[in-house]
Amino acid sequence: MATYSKSNVASGSDSFIDFCCSPCLEHNIDQWADFYCGNCQKFYCAKCIYLHNGLFGKHVTYGRGDTSRWPVPKEVEDFLQKCDLHDDKHIEMYCNDHSQLCCTNCAFLNHR
Repeated sequence: MATYSKSNVASGSDSFIDFCCSPCLEHNIDQWADFYCGNCQKFYCAKCIYLHNGLFGKHVTYGRGDTSRWPVPKEVEDFLQKCDLHDDKHIEMYCNDHSQLCCTNCAFLNHR
């Protein structure tokens, strides 16, 4: 499972989510990840990727230049799926008339 640092996505600040090195985190070391392995589905710092590549040379890894190939953190995914008006609801519908994504409450109240 992907591991990432905490952020202020829900509060709307300009902070960003970054990923922690999976092996370092298992040893209670807080180290940012510089690489992601698609085969292992884990993140690695520069030191750990060196060891990883020695053992798993055929695995495909992506560096910071290829973050578009890194997974979207669950925290961000959950934030994007929430309704702007109803914090407890997820977006589940699309209104063709208004070209808007909406939750079931919004659909019932505003999109008939």
